[in-house]
Amino acid sequence: MMLKALSADFLKIRGKGLWFLIFIGPIGLIAMQALNYGLRYDYLTQKYAGKLWETLLSDILMFVPISLFLGITLVSSLLANVEHHTNAWKQLLALPISRGAVFSAKFMLGALLLALSCAVLAIGTALLGISLRFGSSDMPVWDILRLSFLPYLASYPALALFMWLCLTFKNQAIPITLGVMIAITSVFSIQLSEWFPVNWPLFGYIGPRQELFVLTGLLSGAVIFLIGTLHFNRKDVN
Repeated sequence: MMLKALSADFLKIRGKGLWFLIFIGPIGLIAMQALNYGLRYDYLTQKYAGKLWETLLSDILMFVPISLFLGITLVSSLLANVEHHTNAWKQLLALPISRGAVFSAKFMLGALLLALSCAVLAIGTALLGISLRFGSSDMPVWDILRLSFLPYLASYPALALFMWLCLTFKNQAIPITLGVMIAITSVFSIQLSEWFPVNWPLFGYIGPRQELFVLTGLLSGAVIFLIGTLHFNRKDVN
């Protein structure tokens, strides 16, 4: 049942701008670093000789949390607006499909789209390093994959929360405003405790306990997802 709902949602997002958003985020991050290294190539390669790949990944990591939170907010809102803008909730929920399956399909589609965006970031990072002549033989493939996917997994609480909020509120100003505030906060929150939830994507990649932050993110995301599903099952939808 959920797979049928997921398949239907895939068809609904055609022409909605979601695919553009999924690709433009990671491509924008790579383009920004390409410009940075292009303008200061000699200086950066001399200063960080011997650890060029490490420096590149560190520079990209600075912008991963804010990109993730903004991406989660916009993807959740655009997926919810497929029904909100056409006032199709009553027709959708009148079909022989459970509300839990509808909520789960929306969440899974959002997770898949964001995972695709992370894969684009990994490929783009590798291609950028090669084009900058950092060397393909010593490319830190595992670190590139960790950078691209571990912060994403640690941000699952945000994905579950914003999918819940966006599906609940027809007025998307509330979740979007909250999402933008959280994204901006993530730039400065490193000064706070590492266990501050906004910091989990960052510490899911750096530090000695990355797997703990990723696991906490996944478990917290599962709890919020279950709460959101229960609330969506009982809520009257216009």
